[in-house]
Amino acid sequence: MAGYLVEDTRKVTTHRLFEMKQSGKKIAMLTSYDFSMARIVDGAGVDVILVGDSASNTMAGNVTTLPITLDQMIYHARSVVRGVKRALVVCDMPFGTYQIDPQDAVRNAVRIMQETGCDAVKMEGGVEILPAIKLILDAGIPVCGHLGLTPQSINKFGTYAVRAKEENEAAKLCSDAKALAEVGCFAIVLEKIPAKLAEKVTKSVPVPIIGIGAGGACDGQVLVVHDMLGMNQGFSPKFLRRYANLFEVMTDAIGQYVTDVKDGDFPNENEQY
Repeated sequence: MAGYLVEDTRKVTTHRLFEMKQSGKKIAMLTSYDFSMARIVDGAGVDVILVGDSASNTMAGNVTTLPITLDQMIYHARSVVRGVKRALVVCDMPFGTYQIDPQDAVRNAVRIMQETGCDAVKMEGGVEILPAIKLILDAGIPVCGHLGLTPQSINKFGTYAVRAKEENEAAKLCSDAKALAEVGCFAIVLEKIPAKLAEKVTKSVPVPIIGIGAGGACDGQVLVVHDMLGMNQGFSPKFLRRYANLFEVMTDAIGQYVTDVKDGDFPNENEQY
């Protein structure tokens, strides 16, 4: 197990992520939503832990990310932070907490930082949300951008298909990425866009670009931890690599427990007082 731990155990910061891009070192990012998982993910050497609003799907069983609330995100992020020593912890700002009023956005971002102890927030969108991003940055809160397929806008898109395949949308994505970098975002997630477009953006902006379904030229990659561990059997996009099949492992283990209890094999003489 120790072989997976990184040699540099210093706390990851936004500045260190910038240095990693400058030196060509790839950035590994995964989601976590609770203390136990975060402790494992952090100990394995992940650089950035995203407390994603994907908790709405993976933890609550919702079809989209839209139903999860600010209070629920704060609960998840607070739990994650308690389990992390090294990774930079980024918390998603959920749907409706920054799109309506920039002043509300600042208040909500401050709540996240104060009540969770996380290191940064993440927001979906381009120039449309720049006023909110500016105010949050002015308050001293680091912001990670998110472009391409933005799940909070799924009802507008109407599909989870690859984004920015057309010239107009690709051009807007490029200009949005430059705007986010110029205003001060420390990193940008690019989700489910053509690999060549992601490579172009990665080379054209100075901040780290983290891809999910955006090809290998990005400065780093992010996946949902439940997906890459094979806990979620119903989700198999092209970009997902499963590193384990925990659905099968856990089902077998729990099934064996049920059998042992019903057969009277558990607990045995050595497992009682």
